[in-house]
Amino acid sequence: MATTDIIDTLAGIEPGSALDAIRARRLQARENAQKSYLSLFEPIDAGDFSLAERAAVAAFVTGLHGESPIAAFYREKLAANADGAALVEPIKAEIERGKTSGPYGTFPAGPLSVENKAGLIYRVSPERKSVLGARLVAALEHAHLLVFRPRDAASADMKALLAAGWSTTGIVTFSQLVAFLSFQVRVVSGLRTLAAASA
Repeated sequence: MATTDIIDTLAGIEPGSALDAIRARRLQARENAQKSYLSLFEPIDAGDFSLAERAAVAAFVTGLHGESPIAAFYREKLAANADGAALVEPIKAEIERGKTSGPYGTFPAGPLSVENKAGLIYRVSPERKSVLGARLVAALEHAHLLVFRPRDAASADMKALLAAGWSTTGIVTFSQLVAFLSFQVRVVSGLRTLAAASA
């Protein structure tokens, strides 16, 4: 049974609507976005990045962007996972702890360094580290870095993930997941804005 197109669902796009027609013009992009979602969130084999961890990271990342149908969707996905239900409240608390605006970071010395901007360097609350576990603690901190301070990402940050038990393959999948969520948030937000403008 085919999964309903996730972007259509989150953007509230009805079959035959004007937005449906707009998305149909870029059929390959529509199909590829859906394939990305399925490979990241409904994989045949989750490997060493469990479905609960994927849902937790997704709930955190989308929550950092503010309350929305996307954040609610991934929070519900986390709650529905047997291993993830206990993580819903800790993740919610960490979203509040990590909320900020960006992007922040430092460019190498040169013309772009006028855009350097200091900002929050997020760390998981000490009282929630034991509940989340070393892998998720490292994942949330790295996800926050990718969302708000991508230009500051360095090899030391990758080493922190490896030290917390992430494999190289898991880190690649994790990075793809965070990138996909950023794309998804922007697309859904844009589609909802279009829908509101044409209402």
